[in-house]
Amino acid sequence: MFQKITLITLIIAFASCQKKESVEKDKIKLADWLIGNWENTTPEGVLSENWQKLNDSTFSASSYFIKGKDTLHFETIILAQLGETLTYKATVRGQNDDKPVFFPATAESDKQLVFENAKHDYPQKITYTKGANNSLTAEIYGNLNGKPSSEKFVMTKK
Repeated sequence: MFQKITLITLIIAFASCQKKESVEKDKIKLADWLIGNWENTTPEGVLSENWQKLNDSTFSASSYFIKGKDTLHFETIILAQLGETLTYKATVRGQNDDKPVFFPATAESDKQLVFENAKHDYPQKITYTKGANNSLTAEIYGNLNGKPSSEKFVMTKK
């Protein structure tokens, strides 16, 4: 009898671990709505973010702002599931010695992703919010030169 109880307990424990592991690995799936080409055209220029799925645990993007024929901002982004954590890794050309800055997720859902790094100079927080009609809003927040600052970028899927 003791052996049967032990065996049943082990099977239940194993099944519970398998389910938990599956949920942890699937956090990146919450970000599937990012995949595609996003754009915002303003009189100041065109902001584009192009997201693609590299594999089951990693997405990549390029983000750039063009005014006329000049690229004023360019960054590469990797969104990866590292263990239990989604991590946003941004590399901005001409900043931080062209080294990546890591922003671990602090909240994730199928409508919003929040990434934070309190030690980064600016921004300290990045959010992506899924909107209606194939839109998304990217926002950055933090202290810039000792003062609270934020910027909002509303983009439409192309």
